[in-house]
Amino acid sequence: MSQHSIIPRRATQRVMVGNIAIGGGAPIVVQSMTNTDTVDAAGTARQVFELAQAGSELVRITVNTAEAAAQVPHIRELLDQKGCNVPLVGDFHYNGHRLLTDFPECAQTLGGYRINPGNVGRNRKGEDQFAMMIDAACRYSKPVRIGVNWGSLDADLIVRMMDENAKSPQPKEAAAVMREALIVSALDSAQRAEKLGLPHDRIVLSCKVSEVQGLIAVYRELALRCDYPLHLGLTEAGMGSKGIVASTAALAVLLQEGIGDTIRISLTPEPGGDRTQEVIVAQEILQTMGLRSFTPMVIACPGCGRTTSTVFQELAQSIQSYLREQMPVWREQYSGAEEMTVAVMGCIVNGPGESKMANIGISLPGSNEHPAAPVYVDGQKVVTLRGDNIANEFKQIVNDYVARNYARRETGRPHSKTIPIHVIN
Repeated sequence: MSQHSIIPRRATQRVMVGNIAIGGGAPIVVQSMTNTDTVDAAGTARQVFELAQAGSELVRITVNTAEAAAQVPHIRELLDQKGCNVPLVGDFHYNGHRLLTDFPECAQTLGGYRINPGNVGRNRKGEDQFAMMIDAACRYSKPVRIGVNWGSLDADLIVRMMDENAKSPQPKEAAAVMREALIVSALDSAQRAEKLGLPHDRIVLSCKVSEVQGLIAVYRELALRCDYPLHLGLTEAGMGSKGIVASTAALAVLLQEGIGDTIRISLTPEPGGDRTQEVIVAQEILQTMGLRSFTPMVIACPGCGRTTSTVFQELAQSIQSYLREQMPVWREQYSGAEEMTVAVMGCIVNGPGESKMANIGISLPGSNEHPAAPVYVDGQKVVTLRGDNIANEFKQIVNDYVARNYARRETGRPHSKTIPIHVIN
């Protein structure tokens, strides 16, 4: 049966991005980012909708040109027509000050802004670009994520800090100075934003690097120095298993220490790959750590010489896909279905035991075993399935269990279930 652990969380301010709360004891928020050309409003809205359907609670879109800024209200309109109210966060670099000024409807439509202080300073015209962007955030009452990235760190800041370090009686290693520069950039920018009028509770910070130990070190220190909510993510994590493993290794350590209020897994998609994979990975990190529940968990054995048949592998894959596809429907109709555990086992060694410990379990026959698949519901054997229609019959048992055991919702779509939160003061 599903059980949650209790991980103490770092105390932070709560920041609202549209209708989504970040920090202040709120569930850790999953977010993602489109890779479409924002000028293509229909294509961008389609991908935002897919990401939201997969479970992304915030979606960031690139706003890099006048043409892109002009399409933001239309993207919002297309999403609203689909009943998709996921907040959009505008990702601004270099010219964000001008776009937010020249396209007020874009500035108003977005749920929040992401500003990188490393490439938003004072330009050749003497315009204080950072101040102009903060002014827009104040004018339209929008939250801001001040997102520092070691690939675009303020050059003047790092040169100054490196020079000061070189003159120190006990100079630090260059990597340590770089980490400190990331933290200083984020905190100094946040303090300046507040002096410019942005309320303390409209600021989220991030300091992203692409190396696991560096990310852990930076966020541990940053968490000690402020009470802003923190956005976690290993930048440029990479493709496939490398990106998943590296992101998980870094974020799991920080999350276990109570650090992190919203996360994004920055995976490079395979050619033609599905962008929603980064959402699924983020959810699975949080769910396997017992921090949130998003979709029923499938327990399946890895297979061995006893399980030479591929039937259980195919069934496990089919059931896992089915549960994820059904979850948006169940989330609308029932309360708590995301807590369910389903076991799909491949032989009699651990099959019956694991099946009994799950809400619903099936133990398929292994090599040379009797061709029958006992099904267990809440620890009790209820039926034995045989024949070629086992997958569909088992799915129907799952559907019946959800309808019978989880309360029907009256209205609204809630957050996914989260564990009890103990905040560290």
